[in-house]
Amino acid sequence: MRAMTDTTAIAPPPAPQTESASGSRFGDATGLKNMQQLIQLRWIAVVGQVATILVVHFGFGIRLPLDQMLAVLAGLAAFNAASQLRWRIPRDVTNTELFIALLVDVGMLTAQLYLSGGAANPFVFLYLLQVIIAAVLLESWSTWTMVGVTIACFAGLALFSEPLPLSTDPGQGLFRPYVVGMLICFALVAALLVVFITRISRILRGRDARLADLRQRAAEEEHIVRMGLLASGAAHELGTPLATLAVILGDWRHLPHFTSDPELLEEVIEMEAQVKRCKTILSGILLSAGEARGENSEETTVSTFLDDLVEEWRTTRAANSFAYENRFGHDLPMVSDSALKQMICNVLDNALEASPQWVGLTAAHDGDALTLTVSDVGPGFAPEMLAQFGKPYQSSKGRPGGGLGLFLVVNVARTLGGSVTARNRPEGGAVVTLTLPLAAITLEEDDEENDGHRP
Repeated sequence: MRAMTDTTAIAPPPAPQTESASGSRFGDATGLKNMQQLIQLRWIAVVGQVATILVVHFGFGIRLPLDQMLAVLAGLAAFNAASQLRWRIPRDVTNTELFIALLVDVGMLTAQLYLSGGAANPFVFLYLLQVIIAAVLLESWSTWTMVGVTIACFAGLALFSEPLPLSTDPGQGLFRPYVVGMLICFALVAALLVVFITRISRILRGRDARLADLRQRAAEEEHIVRMGLLASGAAHELGTPLATLAVILGDWRHLPHFTSDPELLEEVIEMEAQVKRCKTILSGILLSAGEARGENSEETTVSTFLDDLVEEWRTTRAANSFAYENRFGHDLPMVSDSALKQMICNVLDNALEASPQWVGLTAAHDGDALTLTVSDVGPGFAPEMLAQFGKPYQSSKGRPGGGLGLFLVVNVARTLGGSVTARNRPEGGAVVTLTLPLAAITLEEDDEENDGHRP
């Protein structure tokens, strides 16, 4: 057969969408994930502040208003506990909600700094961390508002708070309380920035990869649309002359000149058969281009559909040996879809071309999916073809337009919500596995009451 992580870091917000009354909603789980990260960071801040207050008060002998500072911490812990309960159930998180959560953090930090030296407190530079988090998580207007709020808080602390009696003796060197506080604040901000920026970069790379995959899918769908237009044009152009030939050949069959000559009559009948086959090929081209004709659909079952498909394929192909095993085991109703039939036949044809001596097909019921495994004993896939499996024009057949069969197979399966995988067998040959969700191909009970057609 031929050419065919979880992270807990704070994630950047997606592109802004249409704003609702409460702010712009994120289209995925990024907003909720960011809010949960803020909750985790707030618990770390509560523990860190308790430790810092106790060390400064009892270790350095610097008198702090413990009752007031611990009351602020109790308020922060209560707010965080309420937030954790609120955001335990998955739901959308707006930019405004994230902004309010960060404003609460800034307010609590300002209260603690006011009670412990104001602008002279070395931990005042934690405001920068709040601004950086806002720049990562929030929209532009929210970030600039946060910048203004933190500047106002810093200015207010400088104007209204009273500095702590800290030692300024230069002989203490590194052990001066202010220098120790600055060192701890610098190390904390630097470490958090390294951790967050590294994780955010990894998330951005993952997002870029997903966007690249979406762009690739869009390009493939556009390619299919172009193929469908070309196929439709060809069908319209060739349909009329083929119909004319069919009428002429039908008339010839009744002319005395042909009826009196068995050999000529046989040739006319053969020509009629070939014209009919050309019409069938045109229909197949339309199906491959995604223009399945619903008028040919009929109600059947999964097992019957597969058995009939295999019987028709076996009688029209010159396979030396074909092994078919139907292990589906459930007689579920479905509609005989010509596009699905064409997709399976494309995989079988590709296997037969690579391995005329033997082709195998196994059908199985795997959970809520139908699994079709096509095997052969041919040369298998080249590594570069496996890496580009399902991409258009990836073929080793060396002819123009090659490689479209599996490309269409992959896209039809993806349209049904399924998948197609390929691998080489250790003993030689290749295996292509089609996994199709039963919900996409079978009929539900209420569908059967409507003459077997989906509503």
